[in-house]
Amino acid sequence: MKKKIAIILSVVVILLAGIAVWYNMPIDLMNLDHDEVREIVVFNGNSGNITHITDKEQIQHIVDTLNDVEIKRSKLSVGYSGYSFKMTFYLSDGKEAGNWNNFIINSDDVIRKDPFFYSVTKGKLDYSYLENIVD
Repeated sequence: MKKKIAIILSVVVILLAGIAVWYNMPIDLMNLDHDEVREIVVFNGNSGNITHITDKEQIQHIVDTLNDVEIKRSKLSVGYSGYSFKMTFYLSDGKEAGNWNNFIINSDDVIRKDPFFYSVTKGKLDYSYLENIVD
């Protein structure tokens, strides 16, 4: 009986340690080639306006900036509503980019992709650049 409890406790401790490592591990925000991006659609949650970014220089700046960003989970986002900019990336084949497509930028250092908020640990989101484009 004691051996069974020891095994169960060991499994629980290992599982919790694994979750802690996973939760705190840094993540590259994106890994897209700007030449593959045809359009970036930005929904401005502050005004309700949608901006379609198709200018190659603007796309290159945004994608290259986001490719240099590293983030980590900071807290759960369940139950929160409202946001600044929802980003959607469309590739040259017309399909949405995979993985980190459809995420929300709330400020210079906070991203939301449910079910988590993420903090920027490396790089910069260049929030003001997006503000100037979508306003």
